[in-house]
Amino acid sequence: MVSLSTWFRYIAHKLEYSVSLSWKSYKRGQITDREVGNAVLKNLCQGKLTYMHWNKGEEMAPTIGAQGGTLLVRKLPAADPTRVFVGDVVVLKDPQNSDNYIVRRLAAIEGYEMVSKDEKDEPFVLEKDQCWVLADNDNLKPKEVNDSRTFGPVSMTDIAGRVIYSLRTAVDHGPVQNSHFSMRKDLPVLEVELDVDEMAKNHKA
Repeated sequence: MVSLSTWFRYIAHKLEYSVSLSWKSYKRGQITDREVGNAVLKNLCQGKLTYMHWNKGEEMAPTIGAQGGTLLVRKLPAADPTRVFVGDVVVLKDPQNSDNYIVRRLAAIEGYEMVSKDEKDEPFVLEKDQCWVLADNDNLKPKEVNDSRTFGPVSMTDIAGRVIYSLRTAVDHGPVQNSHFSMRKDLPVLEVELDVDEMAKNHKA
């Protein structure tokens, strides 16, 4: 049973998302100023703040099962340092294949100085809107994983959402360990929209 206070926080998050999404559409010229209010109400009443995503590969084990997992992903109207944080597990466009999406953990954002263990590599600072993402699986060598050690910095705009729940099998599932700030923000969304039975039904493993 979801508490009343949780519902209020959930609606506040939903309103913030709806306003941000509608404002973005307005700035792009996709809707007129008269249509902004209707767009906000439509997103508020009909839309959800999450979607399911299937991820395969062992790069994110044990956060996601080595055989893959069904993930609950929180939508983001825009990915910037005020909405995603170091430590968050995110879904982003694969820099090496823009038709695909990969799941990695955000390790650094703009302004961070990156220093390689290889002394031959010069240190550098991540530029505005850049980020550095890494795989969770420490058992794999850097050359075996597809992350920033392979393809370098990526644009924050390539981030599509934050993973908030992982179903590895029907009996092995739970919230994803993100940054403390994100986990607090995502809690009401998780309590309202999480449906483990639906995730298990869509699980491909």
